[in-house]
Amino acid sequence: MKKTSKIYIAGNTGMVGSAILRNLKSKGYSNFVFTPFPEYDLTNQKTVADFFSKERPEFVIDAAAKVGGIHANNTFRAQFIYENLMIQNNLIHQSHIHGVKKLLFLGSSCIYPRNCPQPIKEEYLLSGLLEPTNEPYAIAKIAGIKMCENYFRQYGSNFISVMPTNLYGPGDNYDLNSSHVIPALIRKFHEAKIKNSQNVELWGTGAPKREFLYVEDMADACVFTIQNLEANELYANGIEHINIGSGADLTINKLAQSIKDIIGYSGKIVFDKTKPDGTPRKLLDVSRITGLGWESRIDLITGLKNSYKYYLQNLTE
Repeated sequence: MKKTSKIYIAGNTGMVGSAILRNLKSKGYSNFVFTPFPEYDLTNQKTVADFFSKERPEFVIDAAAKVGGIHANNTFRAQFIYENLMIQNNLIHQSHIHGVKKLLFLGSSCIYPRNCPQPIKEEYLLSGLLEPTNEPYAIAKIAGIKMCENYFRQYGSNFISVMPTNLYGPGDNYDLNSSHVIPALIRKFHEAKIKNSQNVELWGTGAPKREFLYVEDMADACVFTIQNLEANELYANGIEHINIGSGADLTINKLAQSIKDIIGYSGKIVFDKTKPDGTPRKLLDVSRITGLGWESRIDLITGLKNSYKYYLQNLTE
């Protein structure tokens, strides 16, 4: 990929897409095209086809998706499967039709079975039942992985997929009705501190373990993958995608305690055990990408401090 190559980042205003854009700019890339929402509805086939016909991007990064935490995934199940399928179907197919040199599809670690052996290897995909609360989203992302693989197998399209672990950082969604765990905890503890609340109630038992990756690390991994991995190399090894993560996990309880300490909240944490925990553990095996020469650099505490600083600067009155 040359510094002057025309690059299309779908979802460039989201947390992941904007981080990838920043990373590419920092490396000297300058020729970008975008599809700002709502002018460009990526679920609309004609809209996407017309965009590709007009702009003719050489490289495509699909960071566009409808995303959310347990509550959003479990509540808007039809929207999550429909919108994500439509977005990726349109982007992947039009990339093939218009001869895109390389496409990078971003999935999610929720594609793996609920009770996977740990750490989770890429080959564990489709080896068991999915976590029920995010099954529609996971099925959509699995379909995207398989589209990339099979467009390569039938047409030779240079389409590859990466599966990030749980992401957080600047640009995250702090809406308590749709956010993931870290932004939700930051907002809850901050508001409890301001209101001098005696306790903060959290869903589940606190026992599930999760792996987290700072979004700037994720962006760097995506750019590294585009620069260093071709579809024929990926699929020749018998896998359909490559994991991206930090390689370490911790319990939700420990995560909550860390965020509580960073924010300086002095009250108690109360877990509502009647609410779902989600998957018991999700730790990715990242040996394949580290074997290629990439590894995460930003530790969790540093990332959490940066995230809280972002929240204070951008989302509080």
